[in-house]
Amino acid sequence: MRLGKLLLSAALAASCSLAFAADPVAQRQDIFKDYKKTFGPMGEMVKGNTPYNQAEFAKLAAHLEEISKQPWQHFTPGTDKGKTGAKPEIWSKPAEWKKQIAGHQAATAELAKIAASGDLAAIKPAFGKVGQSCKSCHDSFRKAD
Repeated sequence: MRLGKLLLSAALAASCSLAFAADPVAQRQDIFKDYKKTFGPMGEMVKGNTPYNQAEFAKLAAHLEEISKQPWQHFTPGTDKGKTGAKPEIWSKPAEWKKQIAGHQAATAELAKIAASGDLAAIKPAFGKVGQSCKSCHDSFRKAD
C-alpha cells in the first residue's frame, strides 16, 4: 500500500513537472529571468560598480548570445493569454517582431565578439546597443509592468 502511494505521488509530481515544462509562457519567462541574471552583472561591470573582469564578462557575453536564440520559439499561438507581458502585436505584426529579434541577436553576437577582445572601451557601446535592442522590443511588444 505504501509503495503504491509513493508511486502515485511520484507520478503526480512528474506529471506536474512535465506540465510546467511544456508551458511555453513559463519556458520563455525562465529564459528572460536568465537574461536578467546575465545582463545585470555585465551592467555592473560596464558602469564600474563592480571591478571589470575580462574573462567573466566574456563568459557572460557568450552566454547572453546563446540565450538570445532561445525564448522566441516559446511565443506560440495562444500564449498571449494568462500571466504574460506579451502584447498582441507579437502575433499581429510578426514581421516587425522578427526584425526586433534579429536586431537583438546581432547586437548580442557583436557584444560577445568584442567582449572576447577584452577592450572595455569598445565593450561599453556594444553593451549599450544590446540594452537598446531590449528596450526597443519591450517598448513595442511588451506590456508595461
